[in-house]
This record gives sequence, C-alpha cells and structure tokens, in this order.
Amino acid sequence: MRRLVRRQAHGHLDGDLPPLIQRLYTGRGIVSSSQVDHQLKYLEPPGSMKGLDDAVVLLSDAVTARQRILVIGDFDADGATSCALLVLALTSLGAEHVDYLVPNRFEFGYGLTPEIVAVAAGRSPDLLITVDNGISSVDGVAAARNRGMKVLITDHHLPGSQLPDADAIVNPNQAGCEFPSKHLAGVGVAFYLVSALRQHLREKDWFGAGGIEEPNLAAFLDLVALGTIADVVPMDYNNRILAQEGIRRIRGGRSRPGILALLDLAGAERQRVVARDLAFGVAPRLNAAGRLEDISLGIECLLTDSEQRAGELAARLDALNRERRAIEQEMKLEAQHALDALTVSGKSFGVCLFREDWHQGVVGIVASRIKDEIHRPVIAFARTGDEELKGSARSIAGLHIRDALDSIAARNPGLVLRFGGHAMAAGLSLSPDNFDRFAREFDIEARRWLSDDDLEQVIVSDGEIEAALTLETVRQIMEASPWGQGFAEPLFDGEFEVISQRIVAERHLKLQLRQRTSNQTLDAIAFNQDRLLDGRYRRMAYRVDINTWRGRSSVQLVVEAVEVAT
Repeated sequence: MRRLVRRQAHGHLDGDLPPLIQRLYTGRGIVSSSQVDHQLKYLEPPGSMKGLDDAVVLLSDAVTARQRILVIGDFDADGATSCALLVLALTSLGAEHVDYLVPNRFEFGYGLTPEIVAVAAGRSPDLLITVDNGISSVDGVAAARNRGMKVLITDHHLPGSQLPDADAIVNPNQAGCEFPSKHLAGVGVAFYLVSALRQHLREKDWFGAGGIEEPNLAAFLDLVALGTIADVVPMDYNNRILAQEGIRRIRGGRSRPGILALLDLAGAERQRVVARDLAFGVAPRLNAAGRLEDISLGIECLLTDSEQRAGELAARLDALNRERRAIEQEMKLEAQHALDALTVSGKSFGVCLFREDWHQGVVGIVASRIKDEIHRPVIAFARTGDEELKGSARSIAGLHIRDALDSIAARNPGLVLRFGGHAMAAGLSLSPDNFDRFAREFDIEARRWLSDDDLEQVIVSDGEIEAALTLETVRQIMEASPWGQGFAEPLFDGEFEVISQRIVAERHLKLQLRQRTSNQTLDAIAFNQDRLLDGRYRRMAYRVDINTWRGRSSVQLVVEAVEVAT
C-alpha cells in the first residue's frame, strides 16, 4: 500500500458535537465551532472584489436599457452551472433579452475566441458576459469590441501576463484584487456578480418602479453548490458556506428539476444529499454532454422548469455518461500499456501520453486516472486536427501545473500554442511535431518542482473507528460538512479479516470484511480493483458510505488502499 500517516487532531471544540466529528474537524485545523457554522450571513462581503463595481454598472445599464445580453459559457459542469445561473438570475432581475452560447469544444475550442465572437455576432448582442472563461481571451475580446460589443469577463482561472481589454473584469485571482477567498469557482464568481447587481438595482428602485418582484437569489444556490463541488476547487470556509446552503436547499426539495432528476438517476437519496452525490453522481453526467457532444444539453437540463423535460434530458445525459465510461475504460487500458512501454515508474517525473485515436473530450479523465495510479503529474493528449494536439493536465501536490506550463513556454518560445488553468489541472495545445520535445521539457520541469519523496503517495488517515459502525454514525460523518479539496472527506484505516470477495462488473472488487477491533461484519467495495486479494488479514484505508438497495440501507466501506496487516 502507499504510505499511510495518521492525521493529528488537537483540542476540543465548543458546542455539542459528537467526539468523532470533533476529531475530524480539529484534524483539519478547525479551532472553533464558528468555523463550521455555514450560514449565508458569514459569506465574505463582495466589497473588496476588484472590478465588481464597474461590472455592476455595466450590467445594470444593460438590464435597465433592455439590451441584448449573451452569456458565453464553458463546456464543463462549472461552466454549465455558471451559464444557467446567469440566465436564470438576470431574467429574474428583469433583463428581457438574455441568451447563452457555449463553444463546441470540437469546433471552436475553449473560451471567447475570435471565431466564437463571429458566431455570437449573428445574435446581435450588446453585451457579452463570459462565465468560467475569458481571462486569457485577449484576441477574442478585441474581436468583440471591434464589432461594437461590450464585454464583461467573469472568471476564476489564473490570469496570464496580459489581460484582455474588456469593459470590466471580475476575477478574484487578478492582480490587485483583495477579495480574501481566492478559491471561488466560476459559478461562485457569477453568484457574487448577480448578488451585487440586485443590491444596485434595489438602490435604484428598479423593482418597485417596474413592478418587478425582487428575487431571492438563494434559490440559485443549488447551482452554486453543484458547480463549486464539481470543479474541485479548495473548500475554504467561503466555499463551504456556498456549498452547504445549496445542499440544504436540495435536501429540502427546493432545487432545479434537472438537478433532482440527475440525482435520481445516480441513485442518491434527495433528503440526504451530500457533496459526494453531486461530485460523483451529478457532475459526471453533466460533464458527459460537454465531453462527447454539446454542453448545451446539460445547460438546458438545468434551465428547464418542467419535471418531465428535466427527466428526458437527464436520461440523455445518463446515456452519454455510460458511453463516456466505455470510452474512458478503453483509453485507460491503452494508457496503461503505454506506461508499461515507457517503464515510467522508475524514470519519469512528468508523464505525457498520446494516441492518434484518443477522444479529446475524455483525455482529462484519463490523465486524472493515471495520475492517481502512478502519483506523478500526467498530461494526456488527443489530436484535434492536422495542426494541433490538445492536452489535459492533472498534477499532484508540489507541482503547480499552470505555473509549470508557463515556465516551459517561457523557456521554449513557440513550443506551447496556448495554455491555462489552475494549480492542479490545466489545458494546453501543441503542434503535433512538438510532442516529443514537449514531453522531455515537461519531465525536466517536473524535476525542478518535485523530489523523490514527493512521488511517494501519502495517504492521510483520520485513524481507526474502534466501535461498531452504525448508520447514524456514518450519516453524521457524511453530513458533517461539504467535504472536498483542501477539506478532505474523512478517510479511516483499520485491520480486517477478508471473509469473502468477488469481482463485480468486471472491474470492481466486492468484499465482506470483519473488523478486528469491533468484530463487526461489513460490506465493502474497492472500485477499479479487478484482482482478488491474497492473504486473510489486511490493513485497509477506507471511506464510509451507505448502500441503499430495494429500500434497505446498510453501512458500506469504500476501500481506497490495501496492504498486508502487520
């Protein structure tokens, strides 16, 4: 097994929290119960967000003058929720002409490009608003303004050395922005924008003078929660508030029909939805549209008010997700064969993989899966045409992938055509002739950032649960907080006797285990583990879950790693 260390929990929180939950919180640096009070009133105020005032005036003028507003989205779950949020919120605020356009990734690529501006011009917009993109769209913004369009950029990606000449930019990561929560997803930035806009319109008496019912923007927090969790941004306190309030609305049945329909298809219990249900149940189905066809299918699912229509669209998304899984499985096997040929494990720090027939919409998932297996930064490439390869990068702790790409590009002018992203994920484009050279440069750059110790994957455990696990205890753990990046979902370890085991669905290991400390017999599953375990006793790292089948719920362990017990 990969090396396991136990998280140290210190102190005692005020309040009446169960001891196990206290242990989980203090192990994550929580020193007061106020830090897990996720009420909206504790959100960071928007006043320090650079560019927000200019953006609000620009957008207010567009709404009150009944201008044509066109939202330019992105083709993942964060982009889809951001797009749906702006369309719905602006309409509720009294905008009369709001539409959206998302570049098809197979035709136009990412962001506000001059080509997508030409398509947008056919709708004669007065104002373009980007969501979850735009901070690197220098040429696209110039093209839009040359056509007489105003441009408002909302984004959260890290900016490059040159900002586009937009009419307003809202991005907490731009230079000079003092907004303290730097980890907002694109949908979080969009939510702050419409919240500030509502306040501005209220002060102008827009609602009273126009006979418009002032909307409760909390009604859109289900979209904010979904996009925030799906984009795997760090779950700082501000993001946890946004996510938890959205989850509460979903549990109370106050959610978009499309989200509820997707949760149903994922087998989630609406009244007990947790972050994991959105991350692994809803987000992949929503993303499947952008990966294989057109994210507009997912956006329409989020926009519709009809339960019947939502069900129909969710079923189509579910079918696309099944297709995506089949493609991913084949590509992952091919990637593993390529790794064997490269003898990666002992040599490369940064790994680049490419096959001519790989699907460009799925390379990101493959990069993520292989990264998890070998614990090295991985970039998987697909051909997008005769002149270009598209790469999707996933990193590990210790290497900021966007900054690493920036360094490679600076040392090798012309090698990287385009790039952008975050610390842990990024995208880029290359000329096909430059793949081998780039792969060498990426390995060199990875060695600048990483040591041999960084390549040893460390599993951080919250220790053992010595008592028997009950449904109530598992629910307390799962519902204690919106777990996620930077506020890790609890992971435990313990010694188990393997009572029985079998392979299910050709690639998952189903187990029956007996816990040594409590002597409790538990069901467990190890996903993507297609080999039986040898030996009777094992130490395992696991997460807790609830398996519901035919109306009966039972505790289930999700095994993350296995080693021979000592």
